[in-house]
Amino acid sequence: MSDPAAPSASRLSQSRLGPVVEALCTASESLVTGPQPPHARREFPSRTVIYELVEDLRSILFPGFFGPSELTGETLRYHVGATLDRVLHGLGEQIKRGLCVPCTEGGAVCDRCDERAFELAQVFISRLPEVRRILATDVQAAYEGDPALRNQDEAIFCYPGLMAITSQRLAHELLKLGVPLIPRIITEHAHSLTGIDIHPGARVGEKFFIDHGTGVVIGETCIIGNNVRIYQGVTLGAKSFPLDEQGNPIKGIDRHPVVEDDVTIYSNATILGRVTLGRGSVIGGNVWLTSSVSPGATVTQDMARDIRGKGGRRPDASSKSTACRKDVP
Repeated sequence: MSDPAAPSASRLSQSRLGPVVEALCTASESLVTGPQPPHARREFPSRTVIYELVEDLRSILFPGFFGPSELTGETLRYHVGATLDRVLHGLGEQIKRGLCVPCTEGGAVCDRCDERAFELAQVFISRLPEVRRILATDVQAAYEGDPALRNQDEAIFCYPGLMAITSQRLAHELLKLGVPLIPRIITEHAHSLTGIDIHPGARVGEKFFIDHGTGVVIGETCIIGNNVRIYQGVTLGAKSFPLDEQGNPIKGIDRHPVVEDDVTIYSNATILGRVTLGRGSVIGGNVWLTSSVSPGATVTQDMARDIRGKGGRRPDASSKSTACRKDVP
């Protein structure tokens, strides 16, 4: 028989877990931005809910392709209206949670954050027709830029580039409105699904086409013009960044490339720093580039090495080569 005076396994477990629980809770509290009042509810944005809202938005932007597939002219309007209403209220709640994370006013619910969140959700919804218009140009760019595509439907259904671009365009609108956390959650989810990492802060023009796409990285302060095409493994990144007196990175500076209209960047090219790729230029595969490129120029690996060796000379349009024009996946 067991000794009734002996401590139970449950009491032993609690006594051993208690210090661990306290240490983890204390460490977790230090991660929260801003002071938190005692016993305040911890309501962060829900990634699961945000993912569902993005899929709802995808079904609005491309009805019949995503969401319900048996839509008619009559049921289409019902689907779009009902889904928009659901997105409006669901997104408003998630925005409120994001706004309340650094809020210092206290209380379980901040009325000011609640009102502001619903206003932001309404403005975002009002911008969806323009997002839809631009996405139609991206679909057209995919069809024009890839001979393997039999029709535009295939691009909408199947192409990871279009999925990543759709998420980024939605996230970018939220970021412009000052919505915290949610834009990055959206683009990082698309990153995990497609292998394409586009920061929500990047400004992307019309008719943008990412072919294949795996490994593409586009930084926060990139500016991309119209009718730009890039292939897998391309990095539009930062060369370096200045530090403040305490050794911390200085935020908010322009540190990523500017890509002008009609530029093509082939696979695994790396372009770093606030350089400009001139209109109509072509960047060959596997090029490492930290210098600006003149409009109409074609840059190959050998030319990029020559540029670095001569102190960053800008190649001019007369230096065109057919070498990288053959490097088409």
